Amino acid sequence: MSSQDTRHTPDLRVAVVGGGIGGLATAAFLHRAGIKATVYEQAPALTEVGAGLVVSPNAVRLLRSLGRLDLLRERAVPLQVGWEFRRWEDGSVLFSEDLGQEFERRFGEQSYVAHRADLLAAVKAAVPESSLRLGTRLADLRRLDEGVELTFTDGSREVADVVVGADGVHTTVGRFVTETGSPRFSGMCAWRSLVPAERAPAFARRLAQTLWLGPDRHLVHYPISGGAQINIVAFGPAHDWTTESWSAEGRIEDLRDEFAGWSDDLGALLSAAERTGRWALLDRDPLARWTNGPVALLGDAAHPMFPFFAQGAAQAMEDAAVLAGCLAEGPEDPSAALRRYEDIRRPRATKVQQMSRGRAESNHLPDGPAQQARDASFMSDDPFAQSGWIYGHDAELALKEALAAP
Repeated sequence: MSSQDTRHTPDLRVAVVGGGIGGLATAAFLHRAGIKATVYEQAPALTEVGAGLVVSPNAVRLLRSLGRLDLLRERAVPLQVGWEFRRWEDGSVLFSEDLGQEFERRFGEQSYVAHRADLLAAVKAAVPESSLRLGTRLADLRRLDEGVELTFTDGSREVADVVVGADGVHTTVGRFVTETGSPRFSGMCAWRSLVPAERAPAFARRLAQTLWLGPDRHLVHYPISGGAQINIVAFGPAHDWTTESWSAEGRIEDLRDEFAGWSDDLGALLSAAERTGRWALLDRDPLARWTNGPVALLGDAAHPMFPFFAQGAAQAMEDAAVLAGCLAEGPEDPSAALRRYEDIRRPRATKVQQMSRGRAESNHLPDGPAQQARDASFMSDDPFAQSGWIYGHDAELALKEALAAP
């Protein structure tokens, strides 16, 4: 596929492949800009598995810009108590911080924890129903004089001026952009469980994001769904587990065994869980490019990242806002607009991707001098200063500044 695009098509037709948070956010920002976008999603319904996620200020800011923040707030839980890091063995608090007031004071927005489905629903509300094509799996792309032809597995075809691949780490669109390489197993796996709040210990029901750190493993829990459920996500060695699917079922006994010998408090929380999902974590090096002519990658298709900074959804939403803004600014040359999108977004998203990878080693230190130095650093470092470049980022402002630069 040629990377040159000399056509002038101010009335753009944009095909977004993938109906997750990143794909829907792309359609939402494009529609707000007056650009026609159609989302093609292989699933028969828009649903999100995987339970909870953190909606940090940089994502909250974009939801507010779309006018859909109130929808998220109906079910999301504000982190009023904040962060709390605990030692694996006895549950002693290594560090705690009031997030609610501090996040708003420093970054202008609150931070929330929510079910993924609630965030998806809030973003979807900004996309016209007529723009959604469900049960439609992409098979092939082909460059034509009049645009890019998408062929689907049911034999149907569509032609678009721009194609956006928001189709995840196993991206089909990606092979038309660059050599992505096969994702590799990281040696880690993740578990997710939901516990009804009435069955959970009192410490887990607080409006806090609690992180337990121990040798080779860590575990996070927080309330979601208006406080009705406690979301648990745990990470540890994959052993012989190689299934990479958020819908894969694990054995709750295996999750409990992985954290045997940890604090009795944590054991009580895991005892209240009745089932768990389990999947192997994949890793992939940063891509050399995200765009090829009128085709671009976005979200996990461009920069899959470990969830240790809780930024996967937020970075996809930032991508969406910038990509839409670039196309709105230069619709007569979509390829140039997409190159500008990549120039703006790739350095930042790659940095988050790489830092998320590095956090695994820090979180899983065995007891000893390095672990003691890490724990001591929690009290001496300012976590907001360290992470301010993530949470304080305004993707739309960054776009405006980039467009204004000579």
